[in-house]
Amino acid sequence: MGLKVIGAGFGRTGTRSLKEALEMLGFAPCHHMYEVIMHPEQVPFWDRVALKQPFDWDEVFANYQSACDWPSCNFYKELADKYPDAKVILSLRDPKSWYKSVSNTIMPAMKKPEDSGGVALPGVFGPLLIGKGNFDYDFSEAHMIDVYERHNAEVKRTIPPERLLVFEAKEGWEPLCRFLGVKMPDVPYPNMNTTEEFLERRRAREAAAKA
Repeated sequence: MGLKVIGAGFGRTGTRSLKEALEMLGFAPCHHMYEVIMHPEQVPFWDRVALKQPFDWDEVFANYQSACDWPSCNFYKELADKYPDAKVILSLRDPKSWYKSVSNTIMPAMKKPEDSGGVALPGVFGPLLIGKGNFDYDFSEAHMIDVYERHNAEVKRTIPPERLLVFEAKEGWEPLCRFLGVKMPDVPYPNMNTTEEFLERRRAREAAAKA
């Protein structure tokens, strides 16, 4: 199959909604961190990537038409080279809003295990690829926003304009469908995985673990 759409935006920039949107538009399945959690057989692959051991992108992405969110967004350049016909979407949101969302949701899973407060992704790839790879374990607001903005600028410099859509979820279907050359659905653009929904799922998991 191979990727037709590559998401270059960091997590918490509307990537869960983008996953849903891409699947509704016919680019299913879409890879996302959610897929790694739901398919733990993928964890050894991402651990090998994080540990710089041999791997082939087709081990995971041969069965996907699109990808967004961490961990794949860290490798948008490599994936764009691997799948030269794929289009690239840079999902964005206001930097301070992005930092607040990360802080309230996924930040513990980026940290070293001893600093995570017991919140961790499976395997070792989360802290290595995201916490260290992106932020060098410096989770201060100023540093993370600087990394976020430098990443976004790099994407814009790296990907040719005709191959890139810079996109915010609040823009809705129109620019996304125009870029991908598909018909607009007659339903609202998805709004998924808000901070409130994320925290509610975490509370439910914690309650189930204690039961």
